[in-house]
Amino acid sequence: MHYYLKEHPEIFMSEVKEPHFFGTDLVSPRFIRDKEKYLSLFSAVENEKRVGDSSIYYLYSKIAAVEIHEFSPTARIIIMLRNPVDMIYALHSEHLFCSDEKITDFKKAVMEEDNRRRGVRIPVNCKIKFALLYREVAKYDEQVERYFTIFGRNNVKVIIFDDFKRDTARAYKETCEFLDVNSDFRVNFRVINANKVVRNRVLMHFWRHPPKLALWLGNVMPSSVRHKLVDRIRSRSFQVVPLPPMNQELRLQLQQEFLPGVERLSQLLGRDLTYWCREEALSADGVYREVHGPPNAGKSTLARRLEGTLI
Repeated sequence: MHYYLKEHPEIFMSEVKEPHFFGTDLVSPRFIRDKEKYLSLFSAVENEKRVGDSSIYYLYSKIAAVEIHEFSPTARIIIMLRNPVDMIYALHSEHLFCSDEKITDFKKAVMEEDNRRRGVRIPVNCKIKFALLYREVAKYDEQVERYFTIFGRNNVKVIIFDDFKRDTARAYKETCEFLDVNSDFRVNFRVINANKVVRNRVLMHFWRHPPKLALWLGNVMPSSVRHKLVDRIRSRSFQVVPLPPMNQELRLQLQQEFLPGVERLSQLLGRDLTYWCREEALSADGVYREVHGPPNAGKSTLARRLEGTLI
């Protein structure tokens, strides 16, 4: 969504994605915490109606909502939520790719959360230690409630990833309407953030942390040559591959763990999302369909309670 909004002529998104200026309770050397440096990300703003940044951990942070409100009381907040089980599985893969995680087995990584809460079993080079607490990152109910409380529901738009994937154009149009910008603007909805795995650790490290000599050579060589060389290193350092299916027993265990929070989130949103924690109903396009209850069962109690109010 960040890149799709960035294409809109009435919207300016920060030059650096995920600067994480707000949410000072979370620490990472990757975050931009210098105010002048943060504001410089918007130095090219002209007459755009909306200006924003996309930082995923603003949702997880316990104080980001307050800090954002202090900075801009009239801000509009957009939150996109994915099935929490799928989200933490993809997050683990992303951490592996970024070298923040060393435990390749997802189940073992999840089992280490208690140790990591005590500062144990954290990779030496991990730059985002708090995000190794996978279950904590996925506690959507309390996170969304914070933003509802501080900004008011009318200023917070919650997008369900299933809806976004099923009908991206519609989700984009509704988001533009929420932001009061032209909702008829057309975007090329290309796939942006496919799952990636490292092919060559040495090349990956060189690409991410080029030595000073390489940077100097890059500055003196023709830009066309430099871009080709960077693309070559980048393409050989990693590859895009589908995320393999999760262990079904582990999936069912996590679904049960997340169910109470998902039920509460459903109440907050007025929409039954408990299908996230029940038998999967994936269509050919990989999108979850809203199935209430286990196989051969009727509607869930929550579904009946919310019937007529689903959004």
